[in-house]
Amino acid sequence: MRRLLAVHAHPDDETLATGGTLARYAADGRTAVTLVTCTLGERGEVIPRPLRHLTGAALGRHRRDELDAAAAALGLTDHRLLADGRWTDSGMTWVRPGIAGPAPDVRPDAFARADVEEAATELALVMAEVRPHVVVTYDPQGGYSHPDHVQAHRATMRAVELGALADPAWRPAAVFWVRVPRSWAERERTATDRPASMLARDRHDPFPPVVVDDALVDVVVDVAPVLEAKRAALAAHATQIRVEGDWFALSDDVGQQVRDREAYQLAPGYGAVTRRPATVGTDLFSGVRADD
Repeated sequence: MRRLLAVHAHPDDETLATGGTLARYAADGRTAVTLVTCTLGERGEVIPRPLRHLTGAALGRHRRDELDAAAAALGLTDHRLLADGRWTDSGMTWVRPGIAGPAPDVRPDAFARADVEEAATELALVMAEVRPHVVVTYDPQGGYSHPDHVQAHRATMRAVELGALADPAWRPAAVFWVRVPRSWAERERTATDRPASMLARDRHDPFPPVVVDDALVDVVVDVAPVLEAKRAALAAHATQIRVEGDWFALSDDVGQQVRDREAYQLAPGYGAVTRRPATVGTDLFSGVRADD
């Protein structure tokens, strides 16, 4: 069996960033997929008015149920909470359109305040058990600079290093960062089929760090065959996501497309596969020998 490990900060991130990819590999019969979520998203903004009484630990418990439902929709049978929930959602503020920054009231047990070495050690324990051939997480700026996403990136990359130190015979074949090609983001901004209840992002706003030049993308995974599973998983996160047909919105009401493709950039120097492919690939496991 090929083995894929995805690391995300909060419930819903797994579906928003990689839902189609996780569903596709979970369904192929050849790949064991493991999802690690670093916090329960206790500080997420709740969209449905009847659920806005949920805050803190109560919201975290509710979002764990949402995560269970989303994982089931994606076909995942192995999803875990990092260190059994030792760290909580750090919260965030918007510093400019599409870019997050630290919340003014970060708790001592917030994930963003965790010692990176400690968080990485906990994640390395999962890696030692799973021995993934491919690891997926955020880019160094956490997609849109959310402190927990940045911390998840740091912990994941350090965990790969620690895992290799503990067991020199193991090293993931490849580590990938979630990306959005600039051409996709530009088309989404100018799309005309956006639901009337959703907003269009201002065309003058800069793109968040997750959006990169198309030339930096190494793999594009076709998730059209599992698009219904991805849509169902998005809908399962009802406190955070509103789904209408081929579009969804978060608490800011900005419409985003439920894409039938997901893109990744090969992380330099963190796996056995270090050379970028000459052309954009279609499989995260391309060139990977899953024989150990």
